[in-house]
Amino acid sequence: MRNNIMEIDISAFKHNIEEIKKHNPNTIIMPVVKANAYGTYLNKRLDIMNEFDIIAVANVYEALEIRNLGYEKEIFVLNQPDMMAINDIIKANAIIGLSSIEFLGEAIKQNVKLRAHLEIETGMGRTGIYPENLKAFIEQIKLAKNIEVNGIYTHFPIADEDLEFTKKQIEKFTHSVQIAKDYFDLKYIHCQASNGILNTVVPICNTIRPGIIMYGYQSFDGALEKINIRPVAKLKSKINFIKTIQKAESISYMRKFIADKEMRVATVPLGYADGIRRALYGKGEVVINGKKAPIIGIICMDSFMVDISKIPESKVRR
Repeated sequence: MRNNIMEIDISAFKHNIEEIKKHNPNTIIMPVVKANAYGTYLNKRLDIMNEFDIIAVANVYEALEIRNLGYEKEIFVLNQPDMMAINDIIKANAIIGLSSIEFLGEAIKQNVKLRAHLEIETGMGRTGIYPENLKAFIEQIKLAKNIEVNGIYTHFPIADEDLEFTKKQIEKFTHSVQIAKDYFDLKYIHCQASNGILNTVVPICNTIRPGIIMYGYQSFDGALEKINIRPVAKLKSKINFIKTIQKAESISYMRKFIADKEMRVATVPLGYADGIRRALYGKGEVVINGKKAPIIGIICMDSFMVDISKIPESKVRR
């Protein structure tokens, strides 16, 4: 109704997957499709999801949604679920990330069969089992006999900058995997998300978890020098108002932008309610028929303005 649309380039997504495969040959790809596949809604495309034997989501409810769409392969829930989600985990037939002793106790109490990957705390500081507590945690699982463990994982917080810290994480994780292998047949061993994929080599792992790079965007400055990926998303709108303003006139809230000369200004019907970040003020640009136009003035809730003075009138259409 507002002439706004987001285009998703399926061919670009498939290209990115192939580039990731080239970068990490002979590795299982577990695509991270949380938050509606980073806002691309590619998680709704079963033809694409079915290209993978396992996919990763953030929570049980995302797993349920994809399962209800008809996805029949494995779904891994990255984050430790709440105890109240046990019934939904079973409904979704999901594999969970497991690190909470309280959750484990509740699963044992309910005597429900669950599949899990053990999450190891190596430095993320979020969730996970400390390596020194791993054997005791595993002993509780083995006593219960209703928890099937077929994977183990950790997460790198700074694999784009501090490789020395990341190296120590890899050492902790490798040690933990060796402990877990004495107890379980580990089908999935994983620790590398986008930054880790491009900056580390972890011989003990057989699985990777690409996120933002899968959608064609840099996970750190310089990522495009390491992998040839293409953006999958293009947000398009249609100018709904054009005006000429005079020197000293202001644009938008707080009068942050004051014209220093006569200017032609276009209004675009998208705003921060649509995800156009206010931080783009004075920095962002749009492309109008192949010509760049800078964003001027504070982003409004439902619209923003751009300077079209340097674009020929014939190239700007309402």
